[in-house]
Amino acid sequence: MLLPFRVWALELTDLLSPTVLLYDPGKEEIMYEKGSDNVINIASLTKIMTTIVAIENISNLDDKVLITDSMLAEIPSDASVAGLKVGDEVSYLDLLYASILPSGADATTALAHSLAGSTEGFVNLMNEKAQSLGLENTHFANVTGYDIDNHHSTAKEVLKILLYSLKNDLFNKIYRTKEYTLSNGLVVKTTLDYYNPSGMYDLSKIVGSKTGYTDDAGLCMSSIINIDGKELILITLGAQRDLNSPDNIDDALSVISYLNHNYKNVVLFEKGATFLELPVKYSNINTYEVKASEDITYFTDDYDNTNIKYHFDGVDNLSFKNKKGDKIGTINITYQGQEFSQDVFLDTDIKISLGKYLFTSPICIIVYSALVIILSLCLFGIFSLKRHKRKHHHKHA
Repeated sequence: MLLPFRVWALELTDLLSPTVLLYDPGKEEIMYEKGSDNVINIASLTKIMTTIVAIENISNLDDKVLITDSMLAEIPSDASVAGLKVGDEVSYLDLLYASILPSGADATTALAHSLAGSTEGFVNLMNEKAQSLGLENTHFANVTGYDIDNHHSTAKEVLKILLYSLKNDLFNKIYRTKEYTLSNGLVVKTTLDYYNPSGMYDLSKIVGSKTGYTDDAGLCMSSIINIDGKELILITLGAQRDLNSPDNIDDALSVISYLNHNYKNVVLFEKGATFLELPVKYSNINTYEVKASEDITYFTDDYDNTNIKYHFDGVDNLSFKNKKGDKIGTINITYQGQEFSQDVFLDTDIKISLGKYLFTSPICIIVYSALVIILSLCLFGIFSLKRHKRKHHHKHA
C-alpha cells in the first residue's frame, strides 16, 4: 500500500496539532501534511487496527463472549471503557462497536482474550497485519493504545491502516456510527460527544471518527470529513489537552472551514451525459449513446471547464452479439493534470434486424454473391447445353 508523493499546497497555517495529514481517497493524494512521518504514540487510534484484526478473525458475529474478571483486571484505571461488567454476555458484534464508538478498552481486551487467548497473542496478530501492510514504523505492544514502550506509528501509516480497514464493509459501517445499543442494553456513543458535551461545536461534517488521548500521545483523531459531498480523511496527532477547547476538534473544524470556503466538488459530467455515439450494425437502431453512468466529480479550488478532456477506449461499433451488461469500453477523463476513468457497460440488449442483417452482412453478401455466380454458371451451362443440342439437331437434319 503506497501513498502518492504529490502534495497539494494548502494554506493551513493555524493548526494546533504538530502532526496533521489530509488525504483525498478519490484522487489517492495527500492534500496537506505536517510531521506525518514522525514516529510517535497514537493512543486509541490503535483500536482501528485492533478492530479490523478482530473482524478478520471472527467466524460468527453473533457468537457470545462472557466478560471475565481476568479480562478487565489488566485495563489501566484511567483507560476509556464502554462500561462492560464481569458476567456480561455480549456478542462479537457488540464488542466491535464498543471498541470504536466509546473507545472501550474493556471491549478490545475482551476481543483479544476471546479470539487469541490473551492480549499478547492478539498483539502478535496486529503486528503481523502491520507487516503485511508494509508498515515500517508501526509496532503494537497492546490493544488499546495506552502509553508503553515500543508502541508507536506515524500519521501516514495510521492512514494506511484506516484505508485498509475502511475497505471492510462492517468496519466502515461501525466507523461511521454515532450511537449503538449492545445486546445487553448498554448504549454506546461516539467519543465526539465527549469532546462536545454541550453541543457548541457543529460536528456534522465529521461523518466517521476515532479519537484518542494519552499523556505521551496527546489528543489524536482520525476522521472522515464531508465537504460538499466529497469525503476526505483527516488525521491529527499530538495536540494539547484542553477539554474546554480540544485542539484536535479545533483543528478538524479549521480544516473543514478552510475547505468549505475554498473548495468545491465540481460536477464535470452529470449522470446521463452523452460522450459519443457508437454505430450499431444489423439493428433497428443506428447508434448507441455512450453516457456517464454516474456523476463524475472533481474536488478543486480552481474550476475551468475548458481544461476538461476525455476519450473513449473501447469497441468501434455494436451489434446484436453485444449483450446487456457487457463492458464495451472505458471513458478516460483528464482535468488539471489528473486522470480518472469510468467503465461503460451496455445497458440494453441490441435486437437484430433480419432485413438489415440479410442485406448488409458481409457473410450474407458473400453468400449472395456466390449464389449469383453459381446461378449464373448454371444458367450459362443450361444455355450452352441447349445451344449445343440445337446445333446437333440441325447437323442431323
